[in-house]
Amino acid sequence: MASNRPAQPTPFAPNETHTFGYGKDEGPWEEWNPTADSVAPVRGRHRTGKQRSGGGGLARSSTVLGVGVIAAVGGGGIASASPDQAPVSISMPDLSSVTESAKALVTDGGSSTPQGSTTPLTTAGLTSVDEAHGATDAGEALRDRIMQQAQSQQNRADTATQKAAQTAAAQKAVQLAAKQQDEAEAKAAAVKEKAEEAAKEKAEAERLAELAKSYALPTSSYTLTSTFGEAGALWSSGYHTGLDFAAPTGTLLKAVHSGTVTEAGWAGAYGYRTVLTLDDGTELWYAHQSSISVTVGQKVATGDVIGRVGATGNVTGAHLHFEVHPGGAATGIDPTAWLQSKGINP
Repeated sequence: MASNRPAQPTPFAPNETHTFGYGKDEGPWEEWNPTADSVAPVRGRHRTGKQRSGGGGLARSSTVLGVGVIAAVGGGGIASASPDQAPVSISMPDLSSVTESAKALVTDGGSSTPQGSTTPLTTAGLTSVDEAHGATDAGEALRDRIMQQAQSQQNRADTATQKAAQTAAAQKAVQLAAKQQDEAEAKAAAVKEKAEEAAKEKAEAERLAELAKSYALPTSSYTLTSTFGEAGALWSSGYHTGLDFAAPTGTLLKAVHSGTVTEAGWAGAYGYRTVLTLDDGTELWYAHQSSISVTVGQKVATGDVIGRVGATGNVTGAHLHFEVHPGGAATGIDPTAWLQSKGINP
């Protein structure tokens, strides 16, 4: 630190002509210039010392002012407000005590640099973890607490995300299981339905096979020439009402099923015709016969001969015209379908 500038000459400095009342026995006059050894330097700019307890302490600004006053005082301890007035005697204090007081006030207890307190202003919001870090690490403790809170929030978010994913996976698993169960049930139902259909078909085949034992074709060695429903001018109704089995004249005609002969004789365009009535009331018509072998009221069994193939009535050749009338109805049905329902395929 640079030394203080030399003091300016004072108008009241003693010399050979101006003694201002000082005697020769007081010694020679010397100009007082405070140095670093005599006065502690003031550190820091515009620093104002805090008021010390106990009263009686001076503010730092007062100390500096006092030092300035002392600097202005001559070595003889006198000062003058004006060069025209007589100098006033000033009592000089002990410089060593002034120096120590100024030093104590300026340095504030020996510390050259102001220090901030590490003690927190308040403990509000501090946790036991914060206190464990110590008062000197309060900022780090706060940072750790913020990081812990952020990590806690992240953990909660991760937990919620994981829970949502688990819930979605569980729902998907339930839906998949339900779908698989539905598919399995549908497959089982299809298999069951198919098995039931197969069983029905088998039962029907067995029934027809058994029934076929009691039914037979009306003739053999034949050729089907006209089927049911064919349209044409050859038939008075405008369409063919039966099934024609073409065969040589004299071919045997047989009872399709057991029943009773209800008609046997000439029937106009049908020629010689035999009507066989079954137990369920169905009538079977045998037309265009060359001869009849049964009489009305006669009971016959399956396969019994009832007549022979001929060409009587409205015909173009020898054949059997076969009709089926359920319940004795005037209008017949398709003989082919009826025969097939009895296990017979013409």
